[in-house]
Amino acid sequence: MSPTQLSGPWPARVDRIDWENVRKELDATGCAVTGPLLSTPEASAIADLYPDVARFRSTVNMSRHRFGEGEYRYFARPYPESVTALKQALYPKLLPIARDWWARLGRQVPWPDDLDEWLQMCHEAGQTKSTAILLKYGDGDWNALHRDLYGDLIFPLQVVINLSQPGIDHTGGEFLLYEQRPRAQSRGTALTIPHGHGLVFTTRDRPVRSTRGWSAAPVRHGVSTIRSGTRYTLGLVFHDAA
Repeated sequence: MSPTQLSGPWPARVDRIDWENVRKELDATGCAVTGPLLSTPEASAIADLYPDVARFRSTVNMSRHRFGEGEYRYFARPYPESVTALKQALYPKLLPIARDWWARLGRQVPWPDDLDEWLQMCHEAGQTKSTAILLKYGDGDWNALHRDLYGDLIFPLQVVINLSQPGIDHTGGEFLLYEQRPRAQSRGTALTIPHGHGLVFTTRDRPVRSTRGWSAAPVRHGVSTIRSGTRYTLGLVFHDAA
């Protein structure tokens, strides 16, 4: 199904994703394309919010902080309806994968079944700031390799949705994933996220097999240089910030 044909309730859209394949791709490379999550009008409506500074709690200039080139804004609460609905629909699908990963690594699993309950745990730990992000990249912009951690409490998976049309609205701007594999050469992954589609990827690290069992491979992500045009993306992080 293409973004132009997408409609219906948010949970139904998320249910249509081949989650078994997402799990396999995450285990293989640390990232997985979901298929379409937003229709073309829905993606445009979110991107069009960028100039409305009242919708955001803060703006980050990447060059000023040496994060790369470009700009992004953290949504203020309340989020747009589509953002809240997507986070609520995606969380229960991502949760079994997150719990399985932490179990492999011998870590205590902190996440409850309910997203609101998990966010309340974040707030009680002092992580009260909203983390849904709208990112804008213009010609020559890029994002340095990084992690979106924000505090001690993290959810190990997040989702980015391309609100622009690759090859039409922009060229370049591939999503980058850099994995430091235990006692081995590091590995990079680069891919173009289709318009309106989501990409699930690891927030901090992920389990990989080693000669000693399961090891945590540190992972960072970024965006390659925009060669032309403008690229808007929506970032959905499932923990709040300190």
